[in-house]
Amino acid sequence: MVCIMENFYANEVEKQLKNKGYRMTELASTGGFLRKGNTTFLFGVEEGDIEDLRKSLQEACLFVEKQKGRKRALPHRYTSFVIPTSPALIPLL
Repeated sequence: MVCIMENFYANEVEKQLKNKGYRMTELASTGGFLRKGNTTFLFGVEEGDIEDLRKSLQEACLFVEKQKGRKRALPHRYTSFVIPTSPALIPLL
């Protein structure tokens, strides 16, 4: 899963999801997609765990808002999408 979020949420999301055992790669991202100051997370997750990951992302963002308030009235906290993969084929020599 690829998740792009405002930096306002990124540190707490990383902390909470690592504590839950999710493995991720974090990339700083800037540019036109969702404006500057974003972080992109790449998660490797089994298909059956996608909904749990989405729920964990939402909980982490709500926790940040409870602690700091909402930064501004955004229509969304993050954008995420799933890129399906298939197991790599290892050629037999």
